[in-house]
Amino acid sequence: MVDYTEILTNVDVDAVLITDPYNLRYYTGFRGGEGVALISKGSKILITDSRYTEAAGKECYEGFKVRQFGNGISTISIIKEYISSDGINTLGFEDMSISYSDYQKFSGGLGCEMKPIKDALLIPRQIKSPEEIELLREAEYIGDMAFDDILSILKPGMTELEVAAEIEYSMKRHGAEGLSFDTIAASGVNSSMPHAIPSTKKLENGDFLTMDFGCIYKGYCSDMTRTVCIGKASDEQKEIYNIVLSAQLSVLENLKPGMMCKDVDRIARDYINAQGYGDYFGHGLGHGVGLYIHESPAFNTRDTSIVKPGMIETDEPGIYLPGKFGVRIEDMILITEDGCEPLARSPKELIEL
Repeated sequence: MVDYTEILTNVDVDAVLITDPYNLRYYTGFRGGEGVALISKGSKILITDSRYTEAAGKECYEGFKVRQFGNGISTISIIKEYISSDGINTLGFEDMSISYSDYQKFSGGLGCEMKPIKDALLIPRQIKSPEEIELLREAEYIGDMAFDDILSILKPGMTELEVAAEIEYSMKRHGAEGLSFDTIAASGVNSSMPHAIPSTKKLENGDFLTMDFGCIYKGYCSDMTRTVCIGKASDEQKEIYNIVLSAQLSVLENLKPGMMCKDVDRIARDYINAQGYGDYFGHGLGHGVGLYIHESPAFNTRDTSIVKPGMIETDEPGIYLPGKFGVRIEDMILITEDGCEPLARSPKELIEL
């Protein structure tokens, strides 16, 4: 259960204004995403329009009052009611996500001090509840089923766009309510681009095919990547694949709570460096996953956050050789009391189709 009073105390404000749709979902229970919430020591208010008021009344957590704007009643006027009645002098706002135009609207119309609260609303989301963990497991399991489905139909002549479409259809068929990001299906030379956009390029014998995909299940995201070979892999492809796989597995074996995130990144990065391919692993090792696909903290060279049980992160090293091919292998992992647990169950040894 969220301790709203503790959040207000920690950032030293009388109330917080929530405008980010993911924070709105987390702190109020409302899934619609369009609206704002005002939380003070005396009130918990969700403000939305007539399209969502009925749903919000059913979805919001106990203690929230739903107010409707429109027909001459503005969001500003509703908030000002509570600024007056609750004695709000300092209002915290999400400076890391609010648009400049919205900030101008609120700061110019509310008549109270607005104080940036940085990541104060993001940090509590880092540790997932048992209920959240189960939803994330199910989302990743849907990805496992989609991977199994796509393996049965991959063949030379399919386009990358067709591969992406089949993966997305499979995830929806297995219960996904949406995509957590645009599916990546990159083959041959395109696989050397970590975030390549699927194209009309056809799969050819000897191509590596990197598939990075995820779905949304009851609001929570999944994220996994597998690289397979269409036909037989060359010796060079096998070498690169096995280096990436060893780096990925090394993280699973050595990650422990209490480490700094940048030191988790170093496990994979040092291994890839030692094999002579450090220049070809340019992105961070991983990121948090929850209601949003990229949450904090992150496994990269800069993040000094401490790894804690209950976090869900990705472990996704890669090597990308421009003009040739690339390999990435990714699991979502749950940080446990003494290590970590991968949530994906799809095989990771090199698959040659």
